Amino acid sequence: MTIWTMMAKMSEGLGRTCAIFFLTLLFSLPLGLLVALLRMSKNRVVSGITKAYISVLRGTPLMLQLLAVTYGPFYLFGASVAREKLVPVVIAFSLNYAAYFAEIYRGGIESMSLGQYEAAEVLGYSRLQCFMRIILPQVIKRILPSVTNEIVTLVKDTSMAFTVAYQEMFTIGKQIANSQTSFLPFVIAGVFYFVFNAAVGWVMGRAEKRLSYYR
Repeated sequence: MTIWTMMAKMSEGLGRTCAIFFLTLLFSLPLGLLVALLRMSKNRVVSGITKAYISVLRGTPLMLQLLAVTYGPFYLFGASVAREKLVPVVIAFSLNYAAYFAEIYRGGIESMSLGQYEAAEVLGYSRLQCFMRIILPQVIKRILPSVTNEIVTLVKDTSMAFTVAYQEMFTIGKQIANSQTSFLPFVIAGVFYFVFNAAVGWVMGRAEKRLSYYR
């Protein structure tokens, strides 16, 4: 099998890899903010439950979470395993990354001076208006490097979907490598991930420059 044939076959899973990546970001970023706010709640029950959620999701392997979300309903309730495994894969990824993003958000929010809330209150802003218009934009600027690091990790973690036999790019490459007894498909996959992460780094770098007016 030629390198072009391998690339053509692996490109079939490329769209699925991108789907995992973009859908995970779509759901995990806002969910992470919500989790962070609940974690900072003055209600001890809400804060405790959220803290436990973060601890469990960060303290157990993503591979295990993928297996639990995909096959757990079958073993627990006898429900049929989803034929389209993109849904449980995205759910598992989103829940996992929301836990990490939540701690990044929390660190950014807690780093803000309380004086800004007081100044906004004097100017007639409500607590919500102050957070959305004054605090959150500054938080996004501060946490962008940490968020970029997690996004880069997400690009590579999409390959974990092979755990539940989801046919993304790495899974197809692994199948080709086994059938052809060749390491070349792994090299092709490595080049893809490198280029993808380079693109992510460029986009996030541009975003940081756009927000440089806070300096």
